[in-house]
Amino acid sequence: MTTASKRPAWQEPPTPVGLAAKGLVLTAIVAVVTVPLYVVVLTSLSPAEAVNRAGGLVTVPDGISFAAYQELFAGGVVTRSVLVSLGVTLTGTALSLAVTILAAYGLSRPGSLLHRPLLFLILLTFLFGPGIIPSYLLVSSLGLIDSYWSLILPTAINAFNLVVMRAFFMGIPGEVSDSARIDGANDWQILTRIVLPMSKGVTAVVGLFYAVGYWNAFFNAILYLNDNTMWPLQLILRQYVQQGQTLSVGSLADPSQTSALPPNLAIQMAIVVVALVPVVLVYPLVQRHFTKGVVIGAVKG
Repeated sequence: MTTASKRPAWQEPPTPVGLAAKGLVLTAIVAVVTVPLYVVVLTSLSPAEAVNRAGGLVTVPDGISFAAYQELFAGGVVTRSVLVSLGVTLTGTALSLAVTILAAYGLSRPGSLLHRPLLFLILLTFLFGPGIIPSYLLVSSLGLIDSYWSLILPTAINAFNLVVMRAFFMGIPGEVSDSARIDGANDWQILTRIVLPMSKGVTAVVGLFYAVGYWNAFFNAILYLNDNTMWPLQLILRQYVQQGQTLSVGSLADPSQTSALPPNLAIQMAIVVVALVPVVLVYPLVQRHFTKGVVIGAVKG
């Protein structure tokens, strides 16, 4: 038996048939992702005649019109919801990152106070959740109903993100911290000047996880926000796209201009595009850290 025949199957060079199969699978995956996005963007940019002619979603370009976006931002509903989502996302991501970094660093130090009991409680949340009713009662007892903090504090820390970041911190050689401590650095200086600069990859990935989670969240808004003027963009998206309600923005308030409005479907697709744009813009900035941050953080420790 030759040496080559002893190699595992995954170490063998790919065959032409295998390469062709991989190409077909990847092409199918790309099509599944891009075709719906293409249809949504095209419908939002199509003039009223093209949408009416298609009888629904537009698949073939037939002119370009920004009337849906102009109408969308002419009123205060969507503009206000975008500002709410941006504020909640930025504030929540900053707070969640700060809490996660501090907790992960503390739990990564073997001699920290109540190290094992706290870690056990955090890992226990992977198996048991608090439930909707206890969570609502807690938020209500804290006086957070109709407060933006109700969209941030209940999800301020994620156990998975904490475990990933803790594992990464544990992978940093202890000699680095020991040498800094000999030079007179305290724990805060070690964290901010040594550990965090070495953890840019995992910090960027965890920050992306938190930001996407806050940006896409709508269920907490359903539970805790009774004032619809405080609704984030995703709840507007749910109300007017998924449930098919009429979007009362811009000149919809003026019945005399109703005939000049773009189709409601085009406005709905424009909301979907607006909700997608921030994630599409942010992801390429941290994509180079994505694989490195998750793999290293998940394997070490």
